[in-house]
This record gives sequence, structure tokens and C-alpha cells, in this order.
Amino acid sequence: MRHMPDDINSAATAAAPVSDPADYRRALGCFGTGVTVVTARHEGQDWGMTCNSFSSVSLNPRLVLWSIRKEASSLPAFTQSGGFTVSVLASAQADLAMQFAKGTMTERFAGVKTTKQTSQRLRLDGAVAWFDCTLHQLVDAGDHHIVIGQVQDFGWQDAAPLAFCRSQFGMFQSLPA
Repeated sequence: MRHMPDDINSAATAAAPVSDPADYRRALGCFGTGVTVVTARHEGQDWGMTCNSFSSVSLNPRLVLWSIRKEASSLPAFTQSGGFTVSVLASAQADLAMQFAKGTMTERFAGVKTTKQTSQRLRLDGAVAWFDCTLHQLVDAGDHHIVIGQVQDFGWQDAAPLAFCRSQFGMFQSLPA
């Protein structure tokens, strides 16, 4: 472990206690992410939710992860259905991110063009990438579960992804080399 100068340790210790959850969320919001919609098929119903905690875990085997609140009404659908599909939204799909963030499942899927996978789960048409996964592992983590899936099928297209940073949607822009 690298030794840190005393002044850095002092600054880190002084900054550590954050009592305001909104302030903590603002700090987390400084980390820009992509935006996804995760879907599942459970007990004959399609389930979907907006998610920006999606990340790659491993190339071999192909594993991805995302997290879900333990208090989410859709928790059983995503943890007991055997799998899920992640649709990475395109920059023109911010409206879908909002649509899948609230409301009933009927309202979330209303008017949305989808493709049914061989797994019977839905992926959103127009997404820049998608990953159809079987449930590999659930990890208990505070007020969330980390959901790890093994990718069974995937696809992508060359289009601009939707970005999310500081509670705003946007697009990634390349910097000059």
C-alpha cells in the first residue's frame, strides 16, 4: 500500500463524514454513466426499469452487473425469473429512460417497440447495444442487490449512446487526441 502524506490523510478524514444524503447523491452524480433499460419476464408479465448502474464484469465468462434496490416492487421479477435483458439506450431515447423510471408496467411498455428474444425477454428496438443474460449471482450490498448476469446473446449498432451526469441526459463527446 502506498503511503499518503499526512496532509492528504487529514483532508480525506475530514471529508469522509457526509450526513446529508442529497449531498452524497450530488457527489455520486459527478460520475457520468450510460443509461439502460433492464427487462425481465416473470410469471407471464414483462417487467422493465431504467438503470444506470450497468457495468461489465468479465470477458471470459461474459459477465455484466447492475444493481436494484431491495425495496423495489420489481425485485422478485429480476431476482427470481432466471435472467434479464439490458438495452443500452441511444441518445435519442431519453424519453424511454423517463418512461421506464415510473408508473405501472403497462404504462412503461406502452407504445414501446421491442423485440422478443429466444429467452422470451424483451429488448428495446433502437438501443445501441443489448445483452440477454441468465442470472449468475446476486450479491447483497447495503440497501441494494448487485445482480450479475452471464451474457447468452448480445448485439450492437454504431450509434450515439445516451449519457447521464449530474441529473441530466446528454451525449458523450470525444476529446481531441
